[in-house]
Amino acid sequence: MRTLQFTKGQGTGNDFILFLDADGTDDVSAAEVVELCNRKFGIGADGVIRVVKSASIAGGAASLAEEASAEWFMDYRNADGSIAEMCGNGIRVFARYLTEKGLVELADTKVLHVGTRAGVRDIQRNRAGFAVDMGRWKPESEELLVTARGLDVARPGQGINVGNPHVVVALAEQSELDSLDLTAAPKISPLPESGTNVEFVVPAEPMITNGVGKISMRVFERGVGETLSCGTGIVAAALATRLWAGASAPNQWTVDVPGGTLGVRMFATEEGEHVGLSGPAELTFEGTYTFSS
Repeated sequence: MRTLQFTKGQGTGNDFILFLDADGTDDVSAAEVVELCNRKFGIGADGVIRVVKSASIAGGAASLAEEASAEWFMDYRNADGSIAEMCGNGIRVFARYLTEKGLVELADTKVLHVGTRAGVRDIQRNRAGFAVDMGRWKPESEELLVTARGLDVARPGQGINVGNPHVVVALAEQSELDSLDLTAAPKISPLPESGTNVEFVVPAEPMITNGVGKISMRVFERGVGETLSCGTGIVAAALATRLWAGASAPNQWTVDVPGGTLGVRMFATEEGEHVGLSGPAELTFEGTYTFSS
């Protein structure tokens, strides 16, 4: 029977199964990902992360061309087996795995470069755990309407691309956020070709305190369902809220999700504005899994 040595990790409740396949010879299939992530018959997780060297995976060539020191590549799959471009919580857990397993050394002032399908991401340690430069972002101009259980009418959604697609919906008050039923996927019209993650946000009252914005969020992740947290979704939600708030809005935000609180920071670079995400990442347990077939 086929077995897999794995480590379980989580970032604000967004949980992952990680396994080491440095030379790219022991990948898992989409069906095996689904089995692993099944919370009743498998290990249970929102996704699977293969820890592989960039030189050993097809997508890694672009990472190494972008940054020669991006030795490791985060090969991320959603719980339904589909491939995802990027995962903001997952990449912090990935960094925790690399450092705790002794695969890399990351001093407090150093930067770790990690390959992903959305490009190379830069990671540093900080007080919260790890801070990730999520790179450039862009708003989508297409007008979208989002329908979800618990909302009386369809609401406009703001498309935000942070390496993977998101649609952010503003709600008026906390009771609307609490009453959402995200056991069913929200419906987006028109539906983006590759699907999308959907975030519902409510501003704090007041929204800005001491120059820091604050919002609450729930998310339905493409290929997963509702999760306790979504790193790229948190970034998208903060960006959309700042866009709606106008030129006087701050560049630093805290975002509350069911799994905890993360920080978002927008900052200028030579190539344009980048956005950063910071928060905790933990490895919780490890073991051996035997596949059913």
